Amino acid sequence: MGNQFEEQVVLVDEYDNPIGLMPKLEAHQKAVLHRAFSVFVLNDQNELMLQQRALHKYHSPGLWTNTCCSHQRSGESNIQAGTRRLQEEMGFTTQLTELTSFIYKAPFDNGLTEHELDHIMLGRYNDNPTINPDEVANWKWMPIEEVKLDVSAHPERYTVWFVIIFERFYKDLFTICQ
Repeated sequence: MGNQFEEQVVLVDEYDNPIGLMPKLEAHQKAVLHRAFSVFVLNDQNELMLQQRALHKYHSPGLWTNTCCSHQRSGESNIQAGTRRLQEEMGFTTQLTELTSFIYKAPFDNGLTEHELDHIMLGRYNDNPTINPDEVANWKWMPIEEVKLDVSAHPERYTVWFVIIFERFYKDLFTICQ
């Protein structure tokens, strides 16, 4: 192993019971089910903070997605992980609430496969982020209804998991915003 710390992901069964650790890239190469999270941050106008993934990411570079997403570390709660990554990627923290979780499997065109048990978390924030250019190329606020329409019309602009979340959980997100 070089001097670059390789992030370990938490392997889980379909009930989210941890069953081991594996380097992130290896988990994506072998399509092994692992724990992940997706954070959605809304402002008081019920606009969603979207991020555009950095152009050098090894999968889904330059695509738009939810406010932040990543993988829990061993021993880290979903909320702790979401809070940590929100700070690392977007430069702020806010109180997060867990909504739900789901399992999805999606192959990428680079031969890797995302197979995740994804925990969806929601937060509120009204200021501008201070994005980390190593992780994020750009960001914007977008009304939830407009996101829904754009995801339907142009799914290729968005990450696979974001499209799935919007298809499955749009009503839940929208209900919370009322």
